[in-house]
Amino acid sequence: MTDTMTWAQSIVLGAVQGLTEFLPISSSGHLRIVSELWFGEDAGASFTAVTQLGTEAAVLVFFFKDIVRIVAAWFRGLADKQQRGLDYRIGWYVILATIPIGILGLLFKDQIRTTGRNLWLVATVLILFAVVFWIAERYSTKERSLEQLTLKDGLVMGSAQCLALIPGVSRSGATASAGLFLGLNREAAFRFSFLLAIPAVTASGLFSLPDAFNPSGDGMEASGSQLLVATLIAFVVGYASIAWLLQFVSKHSMNWFGGYRIILGVTIIILLSTGVISAT
Repeated sequence: MTDTMTWAQSIVLGAVQGLTEFLPISSSGHLRIVSELWFGEDAGASFTAVTQLGTEAAVLVFFFKDIVRIVAAWFRGLADKQQRGLDYRIGWYVILATIPIGILGLLFKDQIRTTGRNLWLVATVLILFAVVFWIAERYSTKERSLEQLTLKDGLVMGSAQCLALIPGVSRSGATASAGLFLGLNREAAFRFSFLLAIPAVTASGLFSLPDAFNPSGDGMEASGSQLLVATLIAFVVGYASIAWLLQFVSKHSMNWFGGYRIILGVTIIILLSTGVISAT
């Protein structure tokens, strides 16, 4: 039997999705943790994917001018080689860098929705990637701007995005860390990270819509109105999170988020070890 989601649960989870999607602390991991701590059950990977449509809509609105400029430049560049500037290249970088996560997402769809949501794995990954953040911050030169982005940068960050299929990793954390390792400054790494997430997350959310209404035991069943409200909440909170994060990373390191991840990961491991919460 699949439990029916309440309105309170859908509202809380929508807010959590919006707050954590863009911060490098893992939205899918937090939705899994909050579901278990507050409701005693997993909301499900499909619910997570659908509410991500709200946060991706926030990206579209926040970066609307940039997106329109890049898309227009991409089409102009296809028709005229003389028009192939930075925006044209970024358009191709996003397209090509999305291919790896598209392939792996389809190949490992079942594992992502089941074994990948085990809280032992989520807690461990939260801690491990805090270490990755520290290494990236420690050894990155942070000298390169978005104008210096190359195809190699895009492909490396696109490959790193695949790690976000594991709850606890964080899409922005994985791609931004990869950008730092490549020598990009934080703002450039995060800006491209947001652009890179648009096609992958939008496709995932649309693909998961049927399963969200019929989770078949792999999550709580939410009504259409609950999904809509949760997605709208995720949009509003997500928009505010983008604005705050871009200002924060221009002056502060990712180690602040790394410290939080370690505290949360250790706490979850203690709760699992003492039987307070269940891993599955």
